[in-house]
Amino acid sequence: MSAIIGLLAWVSASLTNLAGQIGPVFDPLFYDVMVYIFGVMVFAIFLLGVIAFWLRRKGLGGTAKETWVAELEKFYEREGVGLIPEEARK
Repeated sequence: MSAIIGLLAWVSASLTNLAGQIGPVFDPLFYDVMVYIFGVMVFAIFLLGVIAFWLRRKGLGGTAKETWVAELEKFYEREGVGLIPEEARK
């Protein structure tokens, strides 16, 4: 039993020593830098989402809608899909 406790103490001390060499004990700005890197990644994902939405909405050539979207909307209008029952075609 004593050997197991000694082994666990050694593993714990080794992990603490390793974390101290690369973590916040070694570098006081560790958390600041990690938050900065995480924030930059989140902002990059947000920015890519905005760009993707803009391209989807406006297109590369300045066209407002892609042809298949226009065809789909014509089909919906012709078939009355998405209209409330009073406005639907009989």
